[in-house]
Amino acid sequence: MKELTKAEEQVMHILWQLGKGFVNDILEKLPSPKPAYNTISTIVRILEKKGFVDHHAYGKTHEYFPKISKKDYTSNYFKGFVRNYFNNSYQTLASFLSNDKNISIQDLEDMKNLMEEEIAKQKSNQS
Repeated sequence: MKELTKAEEQVMHILWQLGKGFVNDILEKLPSPKPAYNTISTIVRILEKKGFVDHHAYGKTHEYFPKISKKDYTSNYFKGFVRNYFNNSYQTLASFLSNDKNISIQDLEDMKNLMEEEIAKQKSNQS
């Protein structure tokens, strides 16, 4: 799966939120200063070429919708992030996070509890 530029990702987040929409709907959700209509139209067509978006045509008007779920994109993006920045090692990522002084003890405890729950679930599935 291809990665998205910041502008493409911003448009995808809006489409994921809306479910479907016209270029004007996307423009309406963008913060000021808003880009030109043609800019958003071009970004949506690029997303369509990349396979992230499809459309329904109503005459000359197109209603766009995501072809890829936010969850699927996030999962693929995160796998690439771990591969590119942590040498494909979740252990290295965990070490990085545990040493980050900006993460609170509560957040670390919450992550630990989530990990322990997942470990228990996977172990019970192996039995």
